Amino acid sequence: MSPHTAPAPVLADHACLIVHGPDQPGIVSAVAALLTRNRGNIVTLDQYSSDPVGGDFFQRVVFHRPELVAAFGEIEADLAATLEPFGLQWKLTDLSVPKRMAILASTSDHCLLDLLWRHRRGELPVTVPMVISNHTNTAEDVRTFGVPFFHVPSQAGPDKSASEAEMLKLLAGNVDFVVLARYMQVISGDFLDRLGVPVINIHHSFLPAFIGAAPYRKAKERGVKLIGATAHYVTEDLDEGPIIEQDVVRVTHGDTVAELQRRGADVERAVLSRAVAWHAEERVIRQGNHTIVF
Repeated sequence: MSPHTAPAPVLADHACLIVHGPDQPGIVSAVAALLTRNRGNIVTLDQYSSDPVGGDFFQRVVFHRPELVAAFGEIEADLAATLEPFGLQWKLTDLSVPKRMAILASTSDHCLLDLLWRHRRGELPVTVPMVISNHTNTAEDVRTFGVPFFHVPSQAGPDKSASEAEMLKLLAGNVDFVVLARYMQVISGDFLDRLGVPVINIHHSFLPAFIGAAPYRKAKERGVKLIGATAHYVTEDLDEGPIIEQDVVRVTHGDTVAELQRRGADVERAVLSRAVAWHAEERVIRQGNHTIVF
C-alpha cells in the first residue's frame, strides 16, 4: 500500500440487506425473525412504502453477526427460502469489503482530486484501482495518491468504439462501479452493457439545463439565481438516468462567470462525494428511472 493511501473504512462482521418488492403484511416481521435466528443484531433499519395497498416496499437493514463470513452462505439460503413466498428481491452485502471504484476524468480536476482526497482520509468505503483520463494533465497529481493512472485518448468524431474498447480492457472484471468525474465524453450504450457495473455521473446543473460546453457562461447569460449539480446513474439516454443527489447555491446578477464556476465546482464536489458514499454504502435502491435513498 502506498504511504499516501489510507485503508478504506470497513465494518467487520457487518452486512447490509436490501429488500424490495410488492408491499404486504409480514415483511418486516419475517426479516427480523430471519436475522434473529441467524444470530444477527440489527444496527440500523430504514424502510419505505409507496402505498400500503398495492404499492412497493423498500427496506435497508444493517446488522452485525459474529463470524459473518462463515455464516454468509447459510444466511443467503435462508433469505431465498423466506422471501421467495413474498415475491421480494433482495441483496446481501458484506460491508467489510470496500467496493472497487474506478474514476474517469478529462481536464477538469476538482471532482477527481476531491474523491481521491476523501478516499485518502478514509471517508469513502472504497478502493480506487485506477483513474482513466483522455488527457494527461492530472497524471502526476493522481499518482501522488498512489493510484495508477491510465491515459486513453478519445477518438475524434462520434465513433468512440476504439477508445471504449481500450477502457473496457482495463475496467472489465476489475471494478464494482465507475465514476465520471467530469469526464467530457458521451458513453455509449454498448460500453455500458459490456462494462456491466453501475456508472455515476456528475452534471453541472439541475438536469437537463445547460447541456454542452460553457454551462456557467450560459447560466450567466440567462441571469440564473440558483446554480446546482446533479449526481445520477448513467444510462444510454444522455443525462436522464436515475438521480442520486442534488444541491444548489444562490447566486446574483453581480457574480462573474468565474465566480459562478468556482461556486459551481464546490457544489459538484459535495454532491458527487455524497452520491459515491451512498452508493458504496448500499443506500441507493433503483426502481426503473427512480431511486430510493436511505
